[in-house]
Amino acid sequence: MIDLRLIREHPDLVKQAAAQKNMSVDIDRILAVDARRRALETEFNDLRFRQNQAGEQIARAPKEQRAELTKAMSQIKARLKEIDAERERVEAELHALMLLVPQIPDPSAPVGRDASDNVEVRRVGTPQRRQEFGFDFRDHLDLGLHLGIIDIDRGVKIAGSRNYVLRGAGAQLHEAVLRLAWDLMIARGFVPLTVPVLVNDRLMEGTGFFPLHRDEVYLCERDGQSLVGTAEVPVTGYHSDEILEEAELPKLYVARSTCFRREAGAAGKDTRGLYRIHYFDKIEQVVICKADPAESAQWHEAILANAEAVLQALELPYRVMEVCTGDMGQGKVRMFDIETWMPSRDAYGETHSASRFHDFQARRLNLRYRRGDTGKPEFCHTLNNTVIASPRILIPLLELNQNADGSVTVPNALRPYMGGLERIGPERH
Repeated sequence: MIDLRLIREHPDLVKQAAAQKNMSVDIDRILAVDARRRALETEFNDLRFRQNQAGEQIARAPKEQRAELTKAMSQIKARLKEIDAERERVEAELHALMLLVPQIPDPSAPVGRDASDNVEVRRVGTPQRRQEFGFDFRDHLDLGLHLGIIDIDRGVKIAGSRNYVLRGAGAQLHEAVLRLAWDLMIARGFVPLTVPVLVNDRLMEGTGFFPLHRDEVYLCERDGQSLVGTAEVPVTGYHSDEILEEAELPKLYVARSTCFRREAGAAGKDTRGLYRIHYFDKIEQVVICKADPAESAQWHEAILANAEAVLQALELPYRVMEVCTGDMGQGKVRMFDIETWMPSRDAYGETHSASRFHDFQARRLNLRYRRGDTGKPEFCHTLNNTVIASPRILIPLLELNQNADGSVTVPNALRPYMGGLERIGPERH
């Protein structure tokens, strides 16, 4: 959510942001509803003042005048009740409209319609195409089936389409990747959190997933809760409705969670293997800092570098993309994706997203800090980024480390987490 004063003072700027983000929101209606709300507030306060005066007049008035004054008092009370009811309706409409307003993107963010307008920032490592392996290339699913470490059929039997089971060395590899990222983040000063993955709907609204992305979420309507698609939700909401001290900032958190996504808009897309699935595990980093655009920009670079450090430890080729306005989503000021090379796709595939929100989430969550110089509460800035997500990252790990005999070499960085295992060979089913 953005500051309503910004909409009042610069409506054209907000309309431009909505257009750049391909979002439909009626800014003129927001201004009209806000004007009505303020008019009702003025009338309410005026009537309250008159009501107080009338009460004093009745107490002092002669007996013969009290009936008339009491009648006037009753009319004021009736109107106050009407205003209260209308004000409740107006405030509900204004809140619903404000939830649709996008954050204004950073002027340096590329303007574009969709992912095709994203801008490549840099490449690290050399991609290897399937025809360059010098033997019959197998994609990650063929490798997983051959090695007995991925079981799609039983995953579907248990839970339906876009599900899977990792077994044996596959499960070990999955855990090793997550533990590597976890240890790296702790070594870099991030505080580890274990958080709920079933959260109240207010947190989904507060972090920007409701109302626009409600169809992508697994809902527990009976309890007014939802399964999260990322630990960003509970971690960013951890300090909701709090006023932190400036000296406490920045807050640096890392959390692991199982993530659930309905993939409602992806019917028939990426149905083979582990790329687009309903559940996965992710290490997420979240930064809460003071409302300083320069400082939050520095943290954006830092969290991006953390994710790159994991990919470099895994020796995986990747590229960093700056996401354009039309692809970045509602709440973000600026966004970078990391895409890792996947030979079976003959392309880079998204594995990380690093986002900077300024005060968009903090306003929704009422997450503030007290400025050290003025003592005045101010909304924080929030940022987040994937450190690693698995099993999607297993796609390049398996494919790029395969051998001619169908085995997979374990990257050096993961061997300490796999009991020193250097190579994954076929397992007995």
